[in-house]
Amino acid sequence: MRTFDLSPLYRSTVGFDRLFSMLDKTTGFEGGSPYPPYNIERTGENSYRVTIAVAGFAEPELSIEAKENVLTVKGEKQPATDAQRAEVLYQGIAARAFERVFRLADFVEVKAAKLENGLLHIDLVREIPEAMKPRTIRINAVSNGRVVDAKAAA
Repeated sequence: MRTFDLSPLYRSTVGFDRLFSMLDKTTGFEGGSPYPPYNIERTGENSYRVTIAVAGFAEPELSIEAKENVLTVKGEKQPATDAQRAEVLYQGIAARAFERVFRLADFVEVKAAKLENGLLHIDLVREIPEAMKPRTIRINAVSNGRVVDAKAAA
């Protein structure tokens, strides 16, 4: 069984902190299977990309659903017709159905998804509502009962 040290990722990411904590507590893979492999990248201050290797899957065979801080990616190969079926001597390319679930941090939303060269790229953005963003509070100085602007007093 493999163990992964995810501590370097804590210092360099925002938005996936809970995801990394949950991965630390589990064996690393749901159901014991690393299929399909994936990467999580930080592409900007508040943007991320999940890349999943889905070689052999066509766009109609993949589905992506985001609901309540959970991103679910499913793939299911369509059965080959008798005319397309061939005798496989060795199968090294996995074509089995899969479901990969990612728990997203608060305010992380899916912005786009594209299938390119056997890789499914899902772009995510963390958009904090204005009411929750930090704001600067102006400090006013009081002198002899009058309010004096801090800049004018300096």
